[in-house]
Amino acid sequence: MPAYALAHLYDPKPHPEVIEYLERIQDTLDPFEGRFLVHGPKITVAEGEWPGTLVIIEFPDVERAAAWYTSPAYQDILPLRTRNIDGVAILAEGVGADYHPSTKAAEMRAWAEARDAAKADQTA
Repeated sequence: MPAYALAHLYDPKPHPEVIEYLERIQDTLDPFEGRFLVHGPKITVAEGEWPGTLVIIEFPDVERAAAWYTSPAYQDILPLRTRNIDGVAILAEGVGADYHPSTKAAEMRAWAEARDAAKADQTA
């Protein structure tokens, strides 16, 4: 199942260290089969507020995404970005090609029904 590294970068600006980070990051991704899907475009906000820009990197699975993030090669260059750009980074497991949102709805319904049954048992 694919996995993604996502970064919400609040106010990216050119800086020599950021340029070096960009020049070196692909070499850290290659051993883990990571590839950029989105890399700092102009953002069109459809709902709410979104200061900054977005980066999305795809990996074949969450294990490789985590291995990349914690790899010595990436950890070596990470401060080049974090010293100069504020933001948040997460790793997220994707869904398969056959995923349908009704699966998540069924899980949520079962969870809510179990919660409500437990509450009813407590008050009885």
